[in-house]
Amino acid sequence: MSDVLWLATQVMTRVTRDQAYANLALDEVLRQHPDHRRSVAEVTELVYGTCRLMGTHDRVIEAASRRRLTDLQPQVVDLLRLTSHRMLAMRTPNHVAAQQAVDQARTRIHPKVAGLVNAVSRRISERSLDEWVQTLSNGLDSIDALALRTHHPRWIAESYRDLLGDEAEAALLANNLPAQPVLVVRPGLMRLDDLPGDDITPTRWSPFGFTSRQRPADIAAVRDGRAGVQDEGSQLVATALATAVDATGPWLDLCAGPGGKAALLVGLARRRHTWLLANEVAPHRADLVAQGTRAYPDGVQVICADGRAPAWLPDEFAAVMADVPCSGLGALRRRPDARWRKDTADVAGLTGLQLDLAHMGADSLAGGGVMAYVTCSPDRRETTDVIDALLAERDDLDLLDAPAVLQAVAGGATSGEALPDVSVPGHPLVAQLWPHRHGTDAMFLALLRRRSA
Repeated sequence: MSDVLWLATQVMTRVTRDQAYANLALDEVLRQHPDHRRSVAEVTELVYGTCRLMGTHDRVIEAASRRRLTDLQPQVVDLLRLTSHRMLAMRTPNHVAAQQAVDQARTRIHPKVAGLVNAVSRRISERSLDEWVQTLSNGLDSIDALALRTHHPRWIAESYRDLLGDEAEAALLANNLPAQPVLVVRPGLMRLDDLPGDDITPTRWSPFGFTSRQRPADIAAVRDGRAGVQDEGSQLVATALATAVDATGPWLDLCAGPGGKAALLVGLARRRHTWLLANEVAPHRADLVAQGTRAYPDGVQVICADGRAPAWLPDEFAAVMADVPCSGLGALRRRPDARWRKDTADVAGLTGLQLDLAHMGADSLAGGGVMAYVTCSPDRRETTDVIDALLAERDDLDLLDAPAVLQAVAGGATSGEALPDVSVPGHPLVAQLWPHRHGTDAMFLALLRRRSA
């Protein structure tokens, strides 16, 4: 475990000093130390867990050290964060975690900081995580206490509380549980029945989804592009768009990268004897779209263009997927460090772009065509506020009943189960998925049909 702590400290340094994403930093460190590949699971658990609870660990460290974090060396802070997580949230015995932290401080940072690390580690070990949260909650208002209890910044806790009331705590705690890989078969390339039956479990609501005991990279259908990794929520919103479309004509994925929804939509479009134009503004993400749709012999064209200045004519498409850039607050369980590197200004800075893209998606629709406005965020500013603004500025769009369409999609799955409540208070025609209710990312869906001239 001393090797694990050393590797994890290097990853945390890249995350906190260089603002690297945790998954990319982890891959980089493990590539540099191939002799430690056997430690991947342990390092991943330690790094991801520490990143999720980083704000709480920072509060604990400040209380235990009686200093501000800015008064400590950055490397010492990262080491103490990992040590705090090992003591408070993992199975590591406190005396082992403390001793390994001291050894690391002495040999990897500087002998003079070993005493400080020892003292702070010992103080951290005097309480459990629940006891630290209770102690640190004294004097906080209800939102700050909720944020601390669930290990989120205040502004995210406030956003969830606004949407869910007392249910917000369950939703926030669900963000702390690692998401299990969900896979999808590509329609027209294979069916669920084509997969080995003893290793495959169909998803509850998506007719194309499944889970497997194998790693995705070990599944032949994933390697050759007939299947892929895709959250069930993303599968549901893409299938809902295809279900809602009754006009004829080509389909458009306005912001297609990295390509999961596009790959599913290609197969569904081909069933309707039409094709998909997959657009992405970033060249490297456009390459990912092309890679994800490579197994289809036809039915898709990938281009690289700004969706606000399109490379296509208006009034052309029977279906438009507008999965717009967003804060990603609905996928925090997949991105352990994301909650601490974003703030409320990041959301506010995206809403203008989201509305512009929604307008362009609507302009691209032919009469009778349907657009899916999708975000992987439950925040009102990125969801219902954008839809309200779009409808206030146009008179050619009608909201469809997205909850009803999602229920129809779920009815076509193997289980035939009804979806738990997807409603949004005050907006009965749009839908919101949640990790704690549905086991999916927190995907928002609005379906809009353009009136025929």
